[in-house]
Amino acid sequence: MTMGTRAKNLKGRFLFAIILGCILSCQSAVEKALRETKYSAYEMVGVQKRDLFKKEARHVKDDQQEAGESFKDALDTLKEVYGFEGGNLEKEYRKMNAAYEKAQKRAEEVHQSTAKMDTVAQDLFTEWKKEISEMNSPELRHKSSATLAETQKKYKDFFSSLKKSEAGMDPVLARFRDQTLYLKHNLNAKAIAGLKGESLRIQGDIEALMKDLNESIRQADEFIQSM
Repeated sequence: MTMGTRAKNLKGRFLFAIILGCILSCQSAVEKALRETKYSAYEMVGVQKRDLFKKEARHVKDDQQEAGESFKDALDTLKEVYGFEGGNLEKEYRKMNAAYEKAQKRAEEVHQSTAKMDTVAQDLFTEWKKEISEMNSPELRHKSSATLAETQKKYKDFFSSLKKSEAGMDPVLARFRDQTLYLKHNLNAKAIAGLKGESLRIQGDIEALMKDLNESIRQADEFIQSM
């Protein structure tokens, strides 16, 4: 490759990076404008960002509870398959696959509701901070700043717990998916024996995930009540 060609390639990559940055920046600005339009519409009927934030936090909590139930069902299904002693293996595979797909769907709902809640949270905190700067009373600014800091700390603790439980879902789903596919490809008695080697580990992973989900749900309750 000649120096001229290399320079053209670098220039092309630089221009692409600039264009991509502009596109992402414009997209972010449009999304923010749409959110502000939605917030304004809600405010016209007496619904504030704080109300929307609490609503999204409840959605996250509900989605976590449903995800927990789905993973528990998946654990029960796995135990049934591991205890297989004869019968229709195709039926066992369909049960495992259905349990996997349900758990995957619930996990995706948690991912989506978490991201939505955090967007509203950050918009609320930004607005709160801006409104504090508009206060004339130093005493009220100080009190409101202290309340904001306390709320942000509580939210950070809650969000950290939420992300921990959320992060535990995908590895469990990946192992569950592996076992489901293995059974699909090996519909015979030996397939069950092959699954049992991983049984204790995946069961332990699901039980640990359930513990994290329950802790996150508990913190969600406390945080919502504090709002």
